[in-house]
Amino acid sequence: MTDFHAIADRVEIDALRAEYTDAGLLRDYDRFASLFTSDGVMRIPDAGVELVGRDALRAGIERLQGMWEFFLQHTHAGALSVDGDTATGRAHMHELGRFRDGTSHVNYAIYHDRYARTPDGWRFAERTYEIRYHDATALAGTTGAFYLAAAG
Repeated sequence: MTDFHAIADRVEIDALRAEYTDAGLLRDYDRFASLFTSDGVMRIPDAGVELVGRDALRAGIERLQGMWEFFLQHTHAGALSVDGDTATGRAHMHELGRFRDGTSHVNYAIYHDRYARTPDGWRFAERTYEIRYHDATALAGTTGAFYLAAAG
């Protein structure tokens, strides 16, 4: 690939995907919502979730994150195809966490994405989450608070 604009687009979209994970993990709901187009959509069919528009995305992610005692998400870049001011791609996900009710969650999944170039840079037009593997076995580990207490 020698087209520097195409390379820049790919780097910017990869940065967008990383920013999504970072905003979610840090519970930065305003930043999370800003990563979508104004009419952007996030779907998690297995959980019955469909959020449309930045206000719904912001409120929805805050509600969803509020259900977790702790939550970790790792994004691995997948396929990406850019066509002018739009693009499609996939991001491969690994998540684990424990809900406030004590149940655990580990999964491997794929985000099927549509991206749009905006005056503010690349944004998600649509993200659809497809869970490929789920495990509800109780997590035996501890959160970072254990390490902070042990070090203090």
